[in-house]
Amino acid sequence: MKTRKKTLTTAEIVSRLQSLANPENVAGMKRFAVGGKHTLGISVNTLRRLAREIVRNHQTAADLWATGIHEARILASIIDDPTQVTENQMEEWVSGFDSWDITDQVCMNLFDKTPFAWNKAIEWASREGEFQKRAGFALVACLAWHDKKAPAEKYLPFLPVIENACGDGRNFFKKAISWALRKIGARDQSLNKLAVETAQRIQKQDSNSACWVARDVLSELQSEKVQQRLATAKRHNFR
Repeated sequence: MKTRKKTLTTAEIVSRLQSLANPENVAGMKRFAVGGKHTLGISVNTLRRLAREIVRNHQTAADLWATGIHEARILASIIDDPTQVTENQMEEWVSGFDSWDITDQVCMNLFDKTPFAWNKAIEWASREGEFQKRAGFALVACLAWHDKKAPAEKYLPFLPVIENACGDGRNFFKKAISWALRKIGARDQSLNKLAVETAQRIQKQDSNSACWVARDVLSELQSEKVQQRLATAKRHNFR
């Protein structure tokens, strides 16, 4: 049975979140660097179930973000309306990213659905902050993952950006670089070939982080599983 959505006030939503708080989870989340300064210990799956009960509302999403509560901010990214998101909002929110999970959740739930996503991905990739910079590559990954209709050539400008960024060895940043290149290379055979060639050039860079990224990407994109899936997809496309 489909859940009937309700229009809830920000105060009502925050009250629900507080009732779901699990302090024991917070310590475990911290071990995986999940959560920001104000974390309640609520899983993303629980937040998604709650979001299914709430009517999408742009203003409510903005108010939830303003609370500074980690889970409220993730929920905000789920219930916001991407057609009403502005560049100013994206800049305000990205400046508040303080953990890898809030970065990825906002990018995959909301930002990649806005018309600004492609430009922001390139723009944020040159930022200094670890999570702000990660946001650029998380957006690339999410666009490659979710935008099924985008032609292959739209991803070509990202390849040199990825290649040039691999010297930054910050943990959560290099993982985002790998994620972006792996998602691009998983789209089709032509992009797989270009992504593999990019990773092979990265492998020759004189830095530990570049070598790590290259190994991570090549182990997936050259795997039998990925190659078989792409070959099968190509055969289906020609029928």
